[in-house]
Amino acid sequence: MNFANLIAVRTGLKEKYVENTIELLQEGATIPFISRYRKERTGGMDEVEVASVKDHLEKLEEMERRKDSILQSIDSQGKLTEELKDRITACWDATELEDIYMPYKQKRRTRAQVAREKGLEPLAAWLMRQFPDSVTHKAQQFVNEEKGVTSAEEALKGARDIIAEEMSENERSRQAVRNLFHRTAFITSKVVKGKEEEGLKYKDYYDWKEPLRRCSGHRLLAMRRGEAEGILRVAISIEAEEALERLERHYVRGRSEAAQYVREAVEDGYKRLLEPSIETEFANLSKEKADEEAIRIFVRNLEQLLMASPLGQKRVLAIDPGFRTGCKVVCLDSEGNLLHNETIFPHPPRKERVEAMRKLTALVEQYQIEAISIGNGTAGRETEDFISHLDLPEGLEVYTVSEDGASIYSASKTAREEFPDYDVTVRGAVSIGRRLMDPLAELVKIDPSSIGVGQYQKDVNQTLLKKSLDQTVMSCVNRVGVNLNTASRHLLTYISGLGPTLAQRIVDYRKEHGAFRTRKELLNVPRLGQKAFEQAAGFLRVQGGNEPLDNSAVHPERYALVERMAKDAGCTVNELLTLKEKRQGIDIERYVSEEVGLPTLHDIMEELEKPGRDPREPLTQFAFDPNVHELSDLKPGMVLPGIVSNITNFGCFVDVGVHTKGLVHVSQMADRFVKDPTEVVALHAHVRVKVLEVDLVRGRVSLSMKGV
Repeated sequence: MNFANLIAVRTGLKEKYVENTIELLQEGATIPFISRYRKERTGGMDEVEVASVKDHLEKLEEMERRKDSILQSIDSQGKLTEELKDRITACWDATELEDIYMPYKQKRRTRAQVAREKGLEPLAAWLMRQFPDSVTHKAQQFVNEEKGVTSAEEALKGARDIIAEEMSENERSRQAVRNLFHRTAFITSKVVKGKEEEGLKYKDYYDWKEPLRRCSGHRLLAMRRGEAEGILRVAISIEAEEALERLERHYVRGRSEAAQYVREAVEDGYKRLLEPSIETEFANLSKEKADEEAIRIFVRNLEQLLMASPLGQKRVLAIDPGFRTGCKVVCLDSEGNLLHNETIFPHPPRKERVEAMRKLTALVEQYQIEAISIGNGTAGRETEDFISHLDLPEGLEVYTVSEDGASIYSASKTAREEFPDYDVTVRGAVSIGRRLMDPLAELVKIDPSSIGVGQYQKDVNQTLLKKSLDQTVMSCVNRVGVNLNTASRHLLTYISGLGPTLAQRIVDYRKEHGAFRTRKELLNVPRLGQKAFEQAAGFLRVQGGNEPLDNSAVHPERYALVERMAKDAGCTVNELLTLKEKRQGIDIERYVSEEVGLPTLHDIMEELEKPGRDPREPLTQFAFDPNVHELSDLKPGMVLPGIVSNITNFGCFVDVGVHTKGLVHVSQMADRFVKDPTEVVALHAHVRVKVLEVDLVRGRVSLSMKGV
């Protein structure tokens, strides 16, 4: 089967490029490698498009396997005709395929199956012809006490069961009801009797009804969560009268006695079999759609979080704030190594403020600290205020860092391996400091679903969520690139072509042989072959090594081309990297070949301009309103600075420094209609918001970004 043609039709991409992309994927190439280094073969597809081709390919391959299984099943029953085989082979719609298979599907012993075993199938067929003859007289011929048919009425009941099942499994019947569900289905939610007090957080859905096609993903997931917790009863339904009218038009002819029996069978088959089946189908489809929407939001937030601005390699003092247990302080060198740790108590109940000031001032001087990183959790604002009163050296920058997931990291196996002699509080503080230096390098150590930037992450398809998040992490790591001589095993794991085993081998090799001097030296790492090298090399940087291009995103397979450029320009590669006039004199069209086109040449020239450039934005400082610390400090009408802490499809949450995140509903994000909140904000963006409402009882804050 030509999957390339099908995928091209479904995605709108050119078939030739889809075919090339499939070939690359089947050769073991990764999405980052294909989109970065094989632009000529893919027509310049970006990562999203390459991932789309891969997803479609996997689904089609899975469907191919399903069709093989179905063909074997029907063939084993002796019912596989050439016509049926051709229909199944030509079908590439999953719903249609299952409809074709349904009459042949091996199922539990149904009422219809029992009736067939009693020999009542001919009676059902006779009824379907709807002759004007006496039904009772005909049914009497099927009475057989040995088979368990003791009366004409029992025979007719069995015949109706057969008709009901055949109608419910008929493709045309299913499609007719499916079309009605598409157009008119409602989703309803009712509270389970006696659960009113227990499920107050689902109060909005105690008596809810809306068209299914208008139900947003977050509402559907909220209802399904309430259902899973036993608080709500959720149903998807249509008006039965219209469905029955359509089915009867197809199956019932005239007003004969037999027609009445068929009508009863159709009604029974609809209510008992067909409607529940299609409701389940739509429940699954709507859940899949809601999952995809939630995962899309999670992925987008995660990407923004991972691509957050890094401070870079500076000496950092990090503080994990606390009241009763004190503030854990750590000092890190510019590589993120732990130099010192201790605990200070500037806040109640101990309130050793002067002693804490003395200690911190001494630490800043002793370790030549260049920046301070403060966790934004409990006592974060108070610690920030405390730091603001210190007599710190000019130019020392103070930042607040998200603590989301830090506790997960500090108790993890990874943290225990890194710091076996320290407790979770020290590990957490180190993580807060390293997050400031390089958010990406630190956050890859944490399960993405624990970082706190998703919506209903525990309710969605976990396999799809993990796949999407892992793909996002890989994309971000490879987009930034990593230092081969300093990257952790966790960071290297996400590099194209490596994975956990090769990442560990690289770290082990580094420990034994010292720093890598060239990318080519990677081939000396045990079990790291040519294919893995091809996939990984362009995303790994060697700073200060023997080959200047090793600290750029130029792939080693193109080094000879750059050397040719340098030779033609009458200089060395080093001079080509440092002398702008040499680069400006290059006519890249001279270097176009069958293998290398203008897209790759443009990428090479960009790298020569800024080798090893970091695509992340520079870090900027932020300060909360100094007069606002608690929820009770907020008053309607206040305009405050804030940081976007999470984005959902119904708005975004903003931290204004009161330990409770305020909601900016999508309707309050701009003086225009906003369909997607990411049109207006990004994760961790600095914004100004107006307080609309403060609910002290429920701990909720409503904010607006309009006109501020």
